[in-house]
Amino acid sequence: MKIIKMNKIKDVKSLLEKVEEVTKQKELDLSSGEDLSIGIMNLISIEEHLFYTYNKTRDVKYIDLLNEIRKMRTDLMREIIKDYEGEVWCISKHLLAASMRVMEVGTKELKKNNKDKAEGLFQKSYQLYSLFWGLNLGVVSTKDVTRNTKEQETIEFIDEKSPPAGGEKGSSSVFSKLGALVQKAVDCCKE
Repeated sequence: MKIIKMNKIKDVKSLLEKVEEVTKQKELDLSSGEDLSIGIMNLISIEEHLFYTYNKTRDVKYIDLLNEIRKMRTDLMREIIKDYEGEVWCISKHLLAASMRVMEVGTKELKKNNKDKAEGLFQKSYQLYSLFWGLNLGVVSTKDVTRNTKEQETIEFIDEKSPPAGGEKGSSSVFSKLGALVQKAVDCCKE
């Protein structure tokens, strides 16, 4: 058991080193990036509300406002998403939007005193948010998505070369690894 824990600690340390390397190369301040990503989530939400308000009122001013908010959101996303290929830009936007919506549903469940359900939703929201960072910091390779014998997808990290003692390569959940990464690397309390 101690060997597995030590290997997990080594895995997290390796990921943190990768994050430090990536942030130096891309000149990304993760604490500011986290704040900005939350702002972008809210801009996406504003776009959605303007869309629905236009459709309820048919007042064109809401389309004009939506367009202005969209331009602002795209400019701000460029601050975080430095390099992307294929659909990574859109995937990133949708990961942030989904994270925000799932978090809001969790908040509503919490208000209804459904704490267990809220906790599960908050965990899913954080997993989506962590995947956003993993994708944009280059610590997750989407090219290595495979299916294991239990028909569950596993994603290997770019620097993951060998399996931990007593385990299989990529056998830990991508979300558990990314969650640990985000907790350590993206600290909103850093000034």
